[in-house]
Amino acid sequence: MADMRLTLRNPDFSTSTRIADAINQHFSGSAVAENPTIVRIKPPTGQGMQQFVTQVEELEVDPDEPAKVVIDEVSGVIVMGDKVRLSTVAIAQGNLTISVQETPQVSQPGPFSQGVTTTVSQSQLKVDEEKGKKLIILQKSASLSSLVAGLNALGVTPRDMISILQAIKAEGALQADIQVM
Repeated sequence: MADMRLTLRNPDFSTSTRIADAINQHFSGSAVAENPTIVRIKPPTGQGMQQFVTQVEELEVDPDEPAKVVIDEVSGVIVMGDKVRLSTVAIAQGNLTISVQETPQVSQPGPFSQGVTTTVSQSQLKVDEEKGKKLIILQKSASLSSLVAGLNALGVTPRDMISILQAIKAEGALQADIQVM
């Protein structure tokens, strides 16, 4: 029986595996993720390729999205995904002080719910605009959206925010790609 290879536009191991898993969940043994770019598929016995591919096209798969910050320096627009994270870093911007504190919390399922106990992070952001402050430390796993929300609340200009983000990336503490337009 003939097989077909699906080629991913954005190669990714997680996404190719998710596609193969989704297909195999509906058509057991019909898909193999060969690499981050190719998923090999074959129709189940007794089904034609066109009918099979039509059914495969209807399956929903959440692709793995890279952490990314897109900056348009001309307009001052900053766009970021929710997967963007910060490693521990110290920041000083003029008289601006930013601190992020991560507090782990336990999420307990209800009795007899067959849920799983997990640990989640609770972020607390504090921003001060005073003279005489020293470098502050952002703790590992702080979300960039928390930092940007604090900067926005203070009225930091987009140009300053872009400079801060680029400096954090240059230091290696921004766990995302920056694309400058």
